Amino acid sequence: MPKGYWVGRVTVTNPDGYKDYVAANAEPLRKYGGRFLVRGGKYETRSGTERQRHVVIEFDSFEQAKACYDSPEYQAAARIRDANGIVDMVIVEGL
Repeated sequence: MPKGYWVGRVTVTNPDGYKDYVAANAEPLRKYGGRFLVRGGKYETRSGTERQRHVVIEFDSFEQAKACYDSPEYQAAARIRDANGIVDMVIVEGL
């Protein structure tokens, strides 16, 4: 079964408030089996809009990745995220 991935690009606008998002997303990610493959780190923007943080989270399936994102727990965390950053997020089916 193909895995599912969240691919996020983030510009944090309020670092203190963004810490609340990081704390709030821990439980839904654990519940749905999300595993960080990329979280920050060195990068180079080659085209497109620059964002300061990059995240890739792996799930056992595309359906599980969508279920986590759509869960009430993660949606509560996403409201905190959106209040403290600018986020581009996609859910992708992978190999």
